[in-house]
Amino acid sequence: MTEIAFHFNAPDKVAYACRLLRKAVAAGARLVVTGEAELLRRLDQALWTFAPLEFVPHSLASGDARAVAASPVLLSERLEDLPHSQVLVNLGEQVPQGFERFERLIEVVSLDEADRQQARGRWKHYVDRGYAIVRHDLNLKA
Repeated sequence: MTEIAFHFNAPDKVAYACRLLRKAVAAGARLVVTGEAELLRRLDQALWTFAPLEFVPHSLASGDARAVAASPVLLSERLEDLPHSQVLVNLGEQVPQGFERFERLIEVVSLDEADRQQARGRWKHYVDRGYAIVRHDLNLKA
């Protein structure tokens, strides 16, 4: 069963995702990040520039097949036909269709009230299906 964690109170989803991905890749993880196209575009740009000496190798899932196969981080709006199934990071508003095939799912939730409300709906979806959820309050780690 997929392990699910919610990371709450991210001041900036994209900046937090960059740090999370850097740490996970350094630990050897292979990840897929999902969300809306505009958010993934911003994340793609941020991953190229956020830490010049600590580049996080990544690729758009719709990119060159060799780059997709070699990249430890894939950015994709959809989860079909992806080579990774270890960790899924959801930056989006909806429950990702097909999240069950991943070992772990990390939901990143910002301080925005609308985002928090949508996260409550996703939380309920997972709990209603029997998933245990680990909660990480990022305010407590500051």
